[in-house]
Amino acid sequence: MLKTVAVVVIEDVAPFEFGVICEVFGIDRSDDGGPKFEFRVCGERPGEPVPTSIPGVALTPAYGLDGLEDADLVAVPAVAIRDEYPSAVVAAVQAAAARGATLLSVCSGAFLLGAAGLLDDRHCTTHWHHIGEFQERFPDAKVDPDVLFVDEGDIITSAGTAAGIDACLHLVRRELGSAVATVIARRMVVPPQRDGGQRQFVETPVPECTADSLQPILLWLQENLAEEHTVATLARRAQMSERTFARRFVAETGTTPHKWLSAQRVLHARTLLEETRLGIEEIARECGFGTAALLRHHFHRVVGVSPHDYRRTFAHA
Repeated sequence: MLKTVAVVVIEDVAPFEFGVICEVFGIDRSDDGGPKFEFRVCGERPGEPVPTSIPGVALTPAYGLDGLEDADLVAVPAVAIRDEYPSAVVAAVQAAAARGATLLSVCSGAFLLGAAGLLDDRHCTTHWHHIGEFQERFPDAKVDPDVLFVDEGDIITSAGTAAGIDACLHLVRRELGSAVATVIARRMVVPPQRDGGQRQFVETPVPECTADSLQPILLWLQENLAEEHTVATLARRAQMSERTFARRFVAETGTTPHKWLSAQRVLHARTLLEETRLGIEEIARECGFGTAALLRHHFHRVVGVSPHDYRRTFAHA
């Protein structure tokens, strides 16, 4: 069970990526039915300010590296890449891994895990901008340059900032269930889940557009998954041309409307499989797949197991 989270900060830590970890794990969500983790900010010298990557901004860890010793999760935010990392920090992270803690890195935090020798012969990722340097420094790591995050069980590595959110929410969902992850995502006003296998960035230029965000459309879609949707009907709702809507959708979500809808429908199916006794046919209708056969096809493609096997493993008692 995920109860205690320790985040490691060293000099030139990136405040935003540090904030991502704080937002998911460091805020008491119990008033919404969410979790309250024991959250520790750890450094080599507790009580001493640690300079961040932004001049004039510092973080002060309340805990020393002993705060990692019994943490369920040790998180490493992005930090300026360097030739050598503090030996005490590397040793503390290695010790956490050896005793079975889960490790999570955001963006360039993967370099610290690599320096600790924890990514040798392991699948992993980091920000696309650093892939070449990462592969050169850690040739034994099996780095994937495209994906948002990689879940290797005891080690989760993620790409850039937004992918860090995805990885953190994925871990919450994996350990505590979809309802808890959805509570946190709703408060953060982000999609509850993006598939880790999505590409890190859009290869075509992001179009210039002064229209408002598509977030209202995305929220409406999440509430109306059972209905049939096309690019044409969604574009009309957004008061855009079909071409502009499709381009804006890819720019904001990193995927197409069809793929995004399929992923959200699978996510909703997972929730219904976990929390209800509805039959597969009824779940298929509730999620917008229409038939059990279509549900099984999309569910297995995304999750890797059948709906029946997923329910047997994850259904609430």
